[in-house]
Amino acid sequence: MDDIIQAKEWQRFAEMDLDSAIHLSSMHPAPVEIICYHCQQSAEKFLKAYLVLKGIDPPRIHDLDELRKACLRYASAFSGIADSCSDLTAYGVQPRYPLGLVLEEQDMKRALDNAQSVREFILTLVPEMKRP
Repeated sequence: MDDIIQAKEWQRFAEMDLDSAIHLSSMHPAPVEIICYHCQQSAEKFLKAYLVLKGIDPPRIHDLDELRKACLRYASAFSGIADSCSDLTAYGVQPRYPLGLVLEEQDMKRALDNAQSVREFILTLVPEMKRP
C-alpha cells in the first residue's frame, strides 16, 4: 500500500478519536477519563501516521514521547510538541482502568488542547494530509 494512503488511514482513525473526544466533552457530566483517553489515542495515531508517511512501520507502543522521538529523526520541529506529548502519554493506559486516577475538567480541557495541537502540527508539517 502506498505510504500516503496508509498514513491517511491512520489519520482517519486519529480524527475519529479527536471528534469523539470533542463530542463527549459536551455531555454533562462529561466522561473526563474517556475524553482524555481519546485525546491520547488521537495524538498517538497522528504521530504514527507521520511515521508511516516516512515509510516506517510504527512501533506498537502508546508512549507519545517515544513516538515523538522517532519522528524527530525526520524533522527537528517535533521538539515543539514535546510538552503536549508528555502531558497526553499518561492517558493512554491509566484512564482505561479503575486505578484511582483522578482527572478533572481542567485536565480534560488541557488534553483536548494538546490533542488539537498535535493534530495541527502534523497537518501543518504535512499539508498533503489536510482534508480537501
